[in-house]
Amino acid sequence: MCNDYEQHIAWAEYCRMMESLALKIPSHQTELDLPQADDIHINDPAPVMRAAGDAIELASMTFGFPPAGPKGGPVFNFRSEGRQFNNSKRCLVPASAFFEFTGTKYPKTKHRFTLNGHSFMAIAGLWREGVGNKPPTFTMLTSEPGPDVAPYHNRQVVVLRPSDWAAWIHLTKSEAELMLPLPEGSLSAETVRAGSE
Repeated sequence: MCNDYEQHIAWAEYCRMMESLALKIPSHQTELDLPQADDIHINDPAPVMRAAGDAIELASMTFGFPPAGPKGGPVFNFRSEGRQFNNSKRCLVPASAFFEFTGTKYPKTKHRFTLNGHSFMAIAGLWREGVGNKPPTFTMLTSEPGPDVAPYHNRQVVVLRPSDWAAWIHLTKSEAELMLPLPEGSLSAETVRAGSE
């Protein structure tokens, strides 16, 4: 499952994409709200996109919902099938790439996935307010794997078409329409680290 992703999105490119989608950015936001990172892991802070009035703002949150019980770990991936999210806090996780791992021995082989035709992607997510003095948290939604991810993993994060970003934030389409893997050829995969045999 996706527990590692990369965020190298140029502020100018982010602004161009948002403008092309007719999505407003709050006037106070700058490139400082979109920090660069080679690897964002569980429990790391990262920017997510969420509704803020008639705009979409970037807000820093921690990757992974807190454990549900004393023995559990953070919930960083959340199954989307059969669920309704109209009463959930929905967000988009901007990423230039996400990683999947194959193999049984550490270090595993690391594969980098990017969205063809775009410099970055947005993964469907959910967010929750922080408890006490802790920051808000977010998790990524998952689905059955599409043809581009199936050779590497039996699940995948939900990468939304840019034209569906607002539909997810405002839930103007059904979950069944949005929580689907992209068609074959939408994602490119490259092996960035060979693992142990």
